[in-house]
Amino acid sequence: MGEVTTIGLDLAKSVFQAHGADAAGGVVFRKKLRRDQLLTFFAAQPRCVVAMEACAGAHHWARELAALGHEPRLIPPSYVKPFVKRQKNDMADAEAICEAAQRPTMRFVTPKSAEAQGAAVVFRTRDLLVRQRTQLINALRGHLAEFGFVVRQGPGHVDKLIDLVVDPASELPPEARPVLAIVAESLKAVHTRISALDREIAVRAKTNRLAKRLMTIPGVGPVLATALVALAPAADTFRRGRDFAAWLGLTPRQHSSGGKERLGRTTKMGERSLRRLLILGASSAAQAAARDGSRASPWLAGMLGRKPRMLVTVALANKMARIVWALMAHGGSYRAPAAAV
Repeated sequence: MGEVTTIGLDLAKSVFQAHGADAAGGVVFRKKLRRDQLLTFFAAQPRCVVAMEACAGAHHWARELAALGHEPRLIPPSYVKPFVKRQKNDMADAEAICEAAQRPTMRFVTPKSAEAQGAAVVFRTRDLLVRQRTQLINALRGHLAEFGFVVRQGPGHVDKLIDLVVDPASELPPEARPVLAIVAESLKAVHTRISALDREIAVRAKTNRLAKRLMTIPGVGPVLATALVALAPAADTFRRGRDFAAWLGLTPRQHSSGGKERLGRTTKMGERSLRRLLILGASSAAQAAARDGSRASPWLAGMLGRKPRMLVTVALANKMARIVWALMAHGGSYRAPAAAV
């Protein structure tokens, strides 16, 4: 039994499982640790690689272990799963993490600083509030439809729903009106909070140099630009723009075999918030190009003329992701391609 060189750590809320291995992969120890024992245990260990799944709390523990002199490595959970042997439990998970970390071709997630995680909180909170707003709108619309009140869909028509609730002349049952008023008030409060977060994001976009350069790309607004700055890894994490687009889940899923290439739908892997924002930005740019053909690049105009709108939107989001990586990696601002003569 040699000296421990790699420790696989299965994270949890209270009880952690550690699996130590030597350079040859042999088991050095298997140990269960409480939360208050974790840092004390690792402080007594020789400097080594500590591998964890990239999940909630992983970046915090990576910073703590790096402060103790260890080398933290975060692995996507989907890359650890093939190394789990038969039954799944904490001990098997820790061993699988340790084995995955020792593979020479394994890909790791770059640990984030506390400041980077703090910058991402505004987008997580905004996403939560937007989902709550959608739920409240759907609830209000559904309840009013039961009484024969139907308005057009879209956020721009929400005020009509609220007016029906607060209007004493509307034919709502007296039993339902005070309850629907609570839903309407909650909807107004959520919308106010979303507007406050949008103003905070706009301020950040104006003060960040990279965000200002990213906003020169058609379809990239303040929300997307600041989200890319806060949530995307460093540009040198990827070798090229296609790798960045693949990380976002904007490339086709492969199921190729026997020399025959089979491509399916987009993988939808990576950062979901960035992918959704890129697709929304691409949709806005595609709609603007469809309304005014002079604003469309030759590539986009050709795609809109022969492909379905949603397919063009995803393809444009892929293209935007590659442009984003180029600006992040090489600097500069976006320059529209010259029209063919």
